[in-house]
Amino acid sequence: MLKTILAGALIALVAGCAATADPAAVARSAEDASITTRVKTRLASDPQVAATRIEVDTTNGTVQLSGVATSDTEKLRAAQIARSVPEVTGVRNDIVIRP
Repeated sequence: MLKTILAGALIALVAGCAATADPAAVARSAEDASITTRVKTRLASDPQVAATRIEVDTTNGTVQLSGVATSDTEKLRAAQIARSVPEVTGVRNDIVIRP
């Protein structure tokens, strides 16, 4: 009986959250995730960038790059790649250089 009550409460909670989710916010979140994936893919395919050392996060179309590069050229190339992805509205390059 207790399991049934808890299951019902959980279902009501999940349904309530889904019903109150802002469709625009959900769409924006999905677009940000898509941008992040596309930036990471392009970084990984570029021979000038060590993509495994660079983190990518996207919020409202703005990409934030962080992590470590071995040169200013690599840091600048990573930002250039991020800017080239459609729907990117800005790039914040917080990559640090450690030769």
